Amino acid sequence: MPLPRDLTGRVAVVTGVGRRAGIGFAVARRLAERGAALYLAHWRPHDERQPWGADDTDALRAELAATTTVIDRAADLAVPDAAHRLIEDAVAEFGHLDILVANHARSGGDGTLLEVDATMLDGHWAVDARSVLLLTQAFARQYRPERGAVPDRGRVVWLTSGQHLGPMPGEIAYAAAKSVLAGLTPTVAAELIERGIVLNTVNPGPVDTGYLSPGSTDLDPALAAAVHAAFPRGRAGEPDDPARLIAWLISDEGRWMVGQVLDSEGGFRRARW
Repeated sequence: MPLPRDLTGRVAVVTGVGRRAGIGFAVARRLAERGAALYLAHWRPHDERQPWGADDTDALRAELAATTTVIDRAADLAVPDAAHRLIEDAVAEFGHLDILVANHARSGGDGTLLEVDATMLDGHWAVDARSVLLLTQAFARQYRPERGAVPDRGRVVWLTSGQHLGPMPGEIAYAAAKSVLAGLTPTVAAELIERGIVLNTVNPGPVDTGYLSPGSTDLDPALAAAVHAAFPRGRAGEPDDPARLIAWLISDEGRWMVGQVLDSEGGFRRARW
C-alpha cells in the first residue's frame, strides 16, 4: 500500500544524513515518500573517523531525488554559528521551512567519569545539545504557518538516546549532552506550541546503524550479539523502526502529541544486556 502524500508542499530539514545505514537517511526517505522536499545536512569528516566510515553523499542525494526535491550541504555543527547559517541557507533555497529533524550526533571522544575532561564535555555539548537548540531557535524564528492550514503544522523532532532509562557506561559526555534534550523537551515544546510548532523527542533505543553488524565494527562480537539478544525478536532496531515513528509525529495525525520523550525501543531489556 503506497504511503499517503500528506507532506506535499512542506519542506523538511534533516541533519545527520551522511550514511545509508543511518537513522537520518531512513527518516529522509520516509518524508520523501510522503511528499516533503528535503534539505539535508551531513559532516563527512566525522563519519570518516568512525569504524563504519562514510558513504558517498552524492549517491544518497541521487537516491532520494528520484522521489522529491533534495538539497544537501556539509555542515560542521560544532561551529557556534553553523546552526543559524544552515537554517538561513535552507530558507534561501526553499523560501520556507515546515519541519526540522535534528538527528545528528557526535560519536567518540568520550569516556568514563574518571576519564572525561573539559574538551570532551564541551565537544559533545556543542554538537549534541547546543547546535540542536540553536537549530530549533533559528527554525522557530523563520516559521510562518499557512493561512487555513491544519493548526500546529510546524514540526520539530529531537533525538536522544535512552540515557534516562539506564546507564551508558563510558559515554559520560554524550549522555550528559543528550540528557539536556530530554530534560528541556517540555519547556521548549511549551514555547513552540504557541507559534504553531509541535516538538517531541524520540529515543530510538539501540539501532544497528552499522556498528552492530558483523565485520563492520570494532565492537566486541560477543557484546554485539548480547545487544541483539536483549530484544524479544533477537535483533536490535533498524533505522526504519524509529523513522516510522518520526514520520507519524510529523504527519497531521501526530499533532496532538506535544512535548513528549517517546521511547521507541521494541521491548529492549536492559537487565539482560
